[in-house]
Amino acid sequence: MHRSSSFFQFFIELFILFRIQVSIVRHQLIWILGMATMFPVVTLLFLEFILGGTSSEQLARLIIGNMIFSILLMGMNILGQDISYQKFGGYFTYYSSLPIRKVNFIMSLLFYGILTSLPSFIIIFLLGQKIYGIELHFEWLLIPVALIAIFSVVGIGVLIGFLSPNPQFTSVISQFSLMFITFMTPVMIDIDQLPAILKWISYILPTTYVANALQDMLTVGWTEGTRNSVFILIIFSYASYFFISKKIHWRVQ
Repeated sequence: MHRSSSFFQFFIELFILFRIQVSIVRHQLIWILGMATMFPVVTLLFLEFILGGTSSEQLARLIIGNMIFSILLMGMNILGQDISYQKFGGYFTYYSSLPIRKVNFIMSLLFYGILTSLPSFIIIFLLGQKIYGIELHFEWLLIPVALIAIFSVVGIGVLIGFLSPNPQFTSVISQFSLMFITFMTPVMIDIDQLPAILKWISYILPTTYVANALQDMLTVGWTEGTRNSVFILIIFSYASYFFISKKIHWRVQ
């Protein structure tokens, strides 16, 4: 009976924290949509101007690359800075003083990152096909694959926010990471086009497997390669959650 009550309380806590994050996103929705789509859309339009005659395969990769760029922008860059400012502003002290579980608090932060990243991901998916005049493959398995992809990137953003020594450092490292990962790893281009050292770096970044999984899902559908990429992304997601849980000092004395 006690175990059943504890299990029920766990989900009630999680539901309440999720509702708080939904309310925050709803309040900031216009800003989120504007910020999340401005840079990826500008990049899409700019590349369309200079690469108008590119093959459909390359155009598909550019669209998918900008979808990943939108995730990185909101789920890693903006989220990392937001968490850093909240941490040093003492916002999380309030949560740590409440009778809630640390796991639920972490899950609510990751959920917030997914909520802020998902709108731009969908907008770029639809707008990219319209701009480039191509049709990407869609099947329902894309939804869980996309959520796992976003979750793995969001974990990095939360980790950056908690590991940074101050908000200024967070801003610098998140901006650098955004530019490096977007343009120096196989997000916009194929991994075979990268120098050897960047190829090795790419293998330890989740965005490489995000790009592989989405490239497969949006061009040919579910494949064995997609399954392998998703499995690796789940490992990245778990590892980020593990390190986040270690960095959050819970309970106010």
